[in-house]
Amino acid sequence: MGNSDARRPTLKSMAVAAGVLALFAVVGVGLVALTEDSTHERIDRNEREFLLRSLNDVLPGERYDNALFEDTIQVVDADLLGTNQPVTVYRARNNGRPEAVILAPVAPDGYSGAIRLLVGINYDGTLTGVRVVAHRETPGLGDAIEVQRSDWILGFDQLSLKQPPLESWAVRRDGGQFDQFTGATVTPRAVVKAVRNSLLYFERHRDALFADEASGAASDSEAASPLKNQQEDRPHSQSETHSESEND
Repeated sequence: MGNSDARRPTLKSMAVAAGVLALFAVVGVGLVALTEDSTHERIDRNEREFLLRSLNDVLPGERYDNALFEDTIQVVDADLLGTNQPVTVYRARNNGRPEAVILAPVAPDGYSGAIRLLVGINYDGTLTGVRVVAHRETPGLGDAIEVQRSDWILGFDQLSLKQPPLESWAVRRDGGQFDQFTGATVTPRAVVKAVRNSLLYFERHRDALFADEASGAASDSEAASPLKNQQEDRPHSQSETHSESEND
């Protein structure tokens, strides 16, 4: 009897300790889950803000009065848009009239992988602007495609398939009018080709792009698609270092 009574406090203490440990485990799991959710929300919010700034760089907000993030469609054209995945098209309107589109094509043949772009095109077929939103090109060489690194990307503003002529849509090394970078030809070549192909796509599908019904409620997740990088892509701030030249 005495031994049994002596064991009871010990068993009770063990039960209390186990309960406390279980409580800590539950709280710990909850905190991890909460932190993870908060981190994902913050990343999504930052990506959306970056995308919105990039969209406004390509097409200033005063040019349209519709909700750009909601007036979107998804299109597929692997030959001209650089990917067999759906590409987001943001449609700008003013008083109900078509103003411009912003395409989110891919330049698949960058030096270090795919380069993701935003290409703004006026209804008349002239470019409003171009921005790079994700790439892995060489720091100090290919990363000059970023507007923060050089003004090269600004050279597309107001160009079209008529000015310059289609045959001039290439880097100078290939007989075109666009400058390549010192020590880097592959990267600007890929971007020039992607912008030219975006103009060709718009020329062939302009009326359909504005006629198709908007994606509607799905637009929030789709709108961020240019930043949802595939395995070979990273945001421009995380471009990789390579020792070899990009000239080719």
